[in-house]
Amino acid sequence: RLAFGTAGLRGALGAGSNRMNRVLVTQAAAGLAAYLRERAGTDATPRVVIGYDGRRNSDVFARDSAEIFAGAGFEAVLLPRLLPTPVLAFAVRHLDAAAGVMVTASHNPPDDNGYKVYLGGVDAGSQIVSPADAEIATHIEAVAAGDIRDLPRSSAYEIAPESVVDAYVGATAAVAPAGPGATGMRWVYTAMHGVGWETLARILDAAGYPAPTPVTAQIEPDGRFPTVSFPNPEEPGAMDLAFETARQVGAEFILANDPDADRLAVAVPDPAAPEEWRRLTGNQIGLLLGWRAARAADAASGATLACSLVSSPGLAAVAEHYGLGFAATLTGFKWISRAPGMIYGFEEALGYLVNPETVRDKDGISAAVAMLGMIAEARASGRTVGNLLAEFDETFGAFASDQISLRVSDLSLIGRMMSALRAAPPAAIGGVTVARIDDLLHGVDGLPPGDVLRLWLEDGSRIIIRPSGTEPKLKVYLDVRAETADAASTRLTDLAAGARDLLAAVS
Repeated sequence: RLAFGTAGLRGALGAGSNRMNRVLVTQAAAGLAAYLRERAGTDATPRVVIGYDGRRNSDVFARDSAEIFAGAGFEAVLLPRLLPTPVLAFAVRHLDAAAGVMVTASHNPPDDNGYKVYLGGVDAGSQIVSPADAEIATHIEAVAAGDIRDLPRSSAYEIAPESVVDAYVGATAAVAPAGPGATGMRWVYTAMHGVGWETLARILDAAGYPAPTPVTAQIEPDGRFPTVSFPNPEEPGAMDLAFETARQVGAEFILANDPDADRLAVAVPDPAAPEEWRRLTGNQIGLLLGWRAARAADAASGATLACSLVSSPGLAAVAEHYGLGFAATLTGFKWISRAPGMIYGFEEALGYLVNPETVRDKDGISAAVAMLGMIAEARASGRTVGNLLAEFDETFGAFASDQISLRVSDLSLIGRMMSALRAAPPAAIGGVTVARIDDLLHGVDGLPPGDVLRLWLEDGSRIIIRPSGTEPKLKVYLDVRAETADAASTRLTDLAAGARDLLAAVS
């Protein structure tokens, strides 16, 4: 059976209990309703808001969920049309809902869909964490043991008013209203066949930014994702059409959202790159946006910058420079969003939380507005994104990161590899001695236990190894720091070679 966890449900569409289908979604909705009823008490009428993206069957799964919640006596509110995930995350808080459900598989392959759960109240619109996931899963299993035809359903759910979307647009436009440097800005945008463009276009107009040149073939929602193999801006080839469009119009930069618009990619011209354009890493974007947040923060307010423990240690350097707090959390915005005093958070997988007062999850649209504001400010003094990256290195040190992903067809291989690394940890990697190994299964630095190994090398480099939470992959994160970008790049190349040798030895 498709397991329900902190990421909710995610899997391939199809028949059977190990696929995403109407039966499984109906059972999940009924199980979540039972959990929320238990949490709220019998006298309350909890409100649940439901959103959906443009993937196949997302609208069907959303309506099924709304009918189940309404049938359970809840105030069920369905968003008015397909919308970005951040709008749903916003609506949970804006409508003071007990929970929210987003039907999406984000940037997964076209045949996948998913079911993402947020909690309101004391959880403030964040994604679920343990033990809520296990408790919801228990209720789902109890529902699945019965007959789905016995579940009460009702069409008496509400359609959310347009004012909910208007409120998100207004709050997001206020993140970074356009300054003088935005005038004449030439840029390209792709929605990656997803739902980001309609909402972003309204926000750009409200904030005063010039409209981009859209990647026409990818700008409208299309759950088939016909121009890309994987609709993920991180994947090789996914941004080729954006690069082509940018070359044609002489763009200064490219912004890209993933299909549900909770992630943001940025690319800049680079004559040395194969396509003459280079996509910034999630860490580079995250550090620039963290620098922006730190400059505007009050050190006396207890403000904290937060990132996942696999993201660049450069954010800690930024926090230290400005006298701010810093928190490293387990992977995922369900943890980042809960960091005390958090004013900004990011993770290297193109996720950024720049406006925690309104959205407690990664938000690729508000991150795009923040990035536009930063670029406009730089343009006003004749600087580019490349100049900003160089200034960051001069101020905080040159940080460089890389990631190795090992995709497997047999999930048990990942467990065996992690066990082998724990049983016989390496003494050196790439010719550099391993100084310390942190096994997060036992809890480290106050973090909840997790299946993560963190290796510190004598030269200050860091390697983190963990299974992916959403895909059949083992992920290895590499981070180095040096005096110059060239020195960091050289060290990173050597570290990556050593890490690949290590993976080969245990696989």
